[in-house]
Amino acid sequence: MRATWHFILAVTFRLALMTCTGMVAGELSPSPNSATMLSVAEIAKRIRSQMDVTKPADMRAYTNLVPGTKANYAMVVIPAGEFVMGSPADGRLAKPDERPAHRVKLETFWMGRCEVTWSEFDAFMLDDLDGRQAIQNAPSTSKPVDAVTHPTLPYVDMSYDMGKSGGYAAIAMTQHAANQYCQWLSAKTGHFYRLPTEAEWEYAARAGSTNTWFFGEDESKLADYAWFEDNSEDRYHKVGRKLPNPWGLHDILGNVSEWVLDQFDGEFYQTCANKGLSIAPWNKSTQPYPHSVRGGSWKDPAESVRCAARGRSDRKWKVGDPQSPPSMFWFRNCDFVGFRIVRPLALPSTDEMRQFWKSGVERD
Repeated sequence: MRATWHFILAVTFRLALMTCTGMVAGELSPSPNSATMLSVAEIAKRIRSQMDVTKPADMRAYTNLVPGTKANYAMVVIPAGEFVMGSPADGRLAKPDERPAHRVKLETFWMGRCEVTWSEFDAFMLDDLDGRQAIQNAPSTSKPVDAVTHPTLPYVDMSYDMGKSGGYAAIAMTQHAANQYCQWLSAKTGHFYRLPTEAEWEYAARAGSTNTWFFGEDESKLADYAWFEDNSEDRYHKVGRKLPNPWGLHDILGNVSEWVLDQFDGEFYQTCANKGLSIAPWNKSTQPYPHSVRGGSWKDPAESVRCAARGRSDRKWKVGDPQSPPSMFWFRNCDFVGFRIVRPLALPSTDEMRQFWKSGVERD
């Protein structure tokens, strides 16, 4: 019934977006200072010129307003440290792809207190539509090689009628779209943002705990911290309504599953374990599927809403996509995946920024 209702509203929804954003009959002129028009090299230069924190001791939690929008977001500090990633061999809920448990070392970073909301993602999707049209129509020789790309306007309400305004997590975007959001936000703010690696995500979710859940082994407490199958009422919820983990992260378990940077590989943990201590591991993408998602979602049972639990993307998530070829930005059959962002203290090189934002395997 929900999917049918989407298609009934499709034309109305798309026309409303076009009207409110100036896509109906050119009303605006191109913006020469648009974040969209900046290349990775230009964004990197801007970030380095605006560095305001260089030492872990100076890091503080902060809240930021995205320039030129009404969207804001909050970041918390995740301290450097080592932890055991994955599940022990005798873990009662452990899955084979969570083994072997292995030691990982990470440097300090900031992480989004909450999952990226629709107000934040819509600001990205609808930003500077006129300027983007100008880029599209410009001669190919004048186009920035690696400028920010934005999601195409969806043909249906991608919230699946579960709500958008007031703080609901954005969902149904591809990993590529999430990466491009990070590039856009970096250009807008002058801070370097990206998706977390799978190791960073689990480290932050555990918050120093070695238990099944960051609050311990008592499954009955999960409802205090997470929206999942037992309490979600078959829908996602506004972010930040459940208790945070000890490091201040809300909805790190449940509500929506979260994209990470890594290619999913059931054997990668063994590769890491063979090193003894793995330093900031990242399994870089070599193919479109599967990529890792973490945390479980509103539709998952408790056993899938754990710190060590791993999910993976699937080409089936594109089923029902009306575009041909399928969209690089949307999963038409995926109402449970979103993301949160991180900001490392140590800035990567320009080439490394490019690798974080553009994997090279975006197209199916």
